[in-house]
Amino acid sequence: MSFQKTLEASQEWARILHCSYVTDLNEIIEKGDIGELIRVSEALHEKRIANIADEIARKIDTRRLVLIAGPSSSGKTSFAQRLRVQLRVLGLEPVSISMDDYFLDREHTPKKPNGEYDFECLGAIDLPLFNEHLQKLLAGQRVHVPKFNFKKGARDEKPSAVIELQPSQPVIIEGIHGLNERVSSAIPREQKFKIYVSSLTPLYMTPEVRLSTTQARLFRRMVRDYRTRGTSAAETIRRWPNVIEGEQKNIYPFQDEGDATFNTALLYELGVLKKYAMYLLSEIPPEDSSYGKAQELLAFCRYFKSIGDEKDIPNTSILREFIGGSCFDVG
Repeated sequence: MSFQKTLEASQEWARILHCSYVTDLNEIIEKGDIGELIRVSEALHEKRIANIADEIARKIDTRRLVLIAGPSSSGKTSFAQRLRVQLRVLGLEPVSISMDDYFLDREHTPKKPNGEYDFECLGAIDLPLFNEHLQKLLAGQRVHVPKFNFKKGARDEKPSAVIELQPSQPVIIEGIHGLNERVSSAIPREQKFKIYVSSLTPLYMTPEVRLSTTQARLFRRMVRDYRTRGTSAAETIRRWPNVIEGEQKNIYPFQDEGDATFNTALLYELGVLKKYAMYLLSEIPPEDSSYGKAQELLAFCRYFKSIGDEKDIPNTSILREFIGGSCFDVG
């Protein structure tokens, strides 16, 4: 399903659930019916992930390399974990590899014109080693997968895992360059199953104005990075333009290369993220360079009613990757 068709399908489901507009969501929250909306939204996610797993299983004899890519804060990690579970349901035993472990040591990482390291460019990855390992794995040979130590800016001497694939055993790889043919050039295209993951919110403010997908992802990232890395909302806002620049260069040009597309947006999520984000944004002082943007985001938050009770959000939810409480290792 193409990028545009995926969005249209999400909008159709929003209409079926009587939640096409922010006012609809607020009314559902006020009536106390939000638990049902959460359960149905999560069930729709699970059904779509199961469908993608079915498609992979049908093609497993020829396409064992599953590549997942998408922009920041799309929930790629949770999606990959849930896909792995669905593949297990079908009797497959997927192995997961992180492309991040194939980063070059810091001293060999390309730099931007301003002197900063460019971790998001393709040149930051050890492509010869990555492709060598892919070829060996698909040939049934044993591979010592490296472990990149982000604190040291170099690989650890000890590998993260020793992997040897059995016939019909898929390998799942998540990374921002997954849809770019150059990253896995040693493997023929017909042996890959590519998945584009993004958060395409179907909610509208008015019939002419759909909520900004980019802004919704910014809320996700702000909440997650504060919780998992102690990054302030102000710092996240300042970094965001560079994140968008990297996505426009490395992700969006390849978004239609996917064999499947998955929309991680949840109709109810901004009603949950709001309370976390408002607290973080209100801490930014007027003298901070991000204050203006923070005030804009605070004003946006006030359009939503808060969902205070999170008991109906399952621990497998993609939203848990950002607010905490996930049963997966995602933070």
